[in-house]
Amino acid sequence: MQDRPDTLTTLAPDLHRILAQNPSPMTYWGTNTFLLGDGSERVLIDPGPDLPSHLDAIMAALHSGTRISHILVTHAHLDHTAGTDALKSRTGAEVYAFGDAHAGRSAIMQTLHESGTLGGGEGVDPSFAPDILLADMETLETPAGPITALHTPGHMGNHLSFQWGDTIFVGDLVMAWSSSLISPPDGDAAAFRESCEKLIARAPARLLPAHGDAIDTPEERIRFLLTHRANREAQILAALSQTPQTLEALTRRVYHDLPESHLPAAARNTLAHLIDLVTRNEVNATPEISDSAYFSIP
Repeated sequence: MQDRPDTLTTLAPDLHRILAQNPSPMTYWGTNTFLLGDGSERVLIDPGPDLPSHLDAIMAALHSGTRISHILVTHAHLDHTAGTDALKSRTGAEVYAFGDAHAGRSAIMQTLHESGTLGGGEGVDPSFAPDILLADMETLETPAGPITALHTPGHMGNHLSFQWGDTIFVGDLVMAWSSSLISPPDGDAAAFRESCEKLIARAPARLLPAHGDAIDTPEERIRFLLTHRANREAQILAALSQTPQTLEALTRRVYHDLPESHLPAAARNTLAHLIDLVTRNEVNATPEISDSAYFSIP
């Protein structure tokens, strides 16, 4: 059920959610900011967009004498990080993340980024710079209890999920209302699959995404999304088996039921699949991998 924007919603005595007023086709109702803990110090996950009303709502959620001890960031997209500097200035808390907006990319994605042939970069916060870097599987001892950082690229190279007891805060990797955008070079289809399997192996009881509501059947939802991606891959291969195609033509064929306004995002997902397939030698790119190449079956 949708929260009221900039209003504190209690999910448990030591867990609260504040919904930012930034709804869109990519953010659904808006970005969720989470507050963890029930003592004099709280842990915050994802500051959200740079909106004065959202910052005010976060500060209003802190009772007199209560402070934020840690600011944890799932990934460096503006709808998650643009409010970081203002929040840090108001609270004095340090910012924890995997790295800046370019951290965590696979070797192939870094090479393609440097080639300048992919486009992409939608919504990236190029100025994001955490105070403290978190390694994969690193556990923080916080006033809210131990929180383990899980490096879960796929939606973005520097994407972290945070496990807190039997709950995992999954950012934009897994959502109940939509599949995740995978836009190269920040998004990576192979990494997405690996990160999903990593979450399943942790056997959480609940996932809390950065957009939309909680997921109370984590493995079922993750398996559904993996099947969805596998089906898209099969559609791409089937289409290419008939004739070589450009990214635009292939996207229109595979996503024939989407409105025109959604095709640019769909093309980014298609490109992510194509890069993965080229890497696995199941598809050729002529003259090389780019968003303007011709793709074909070897």
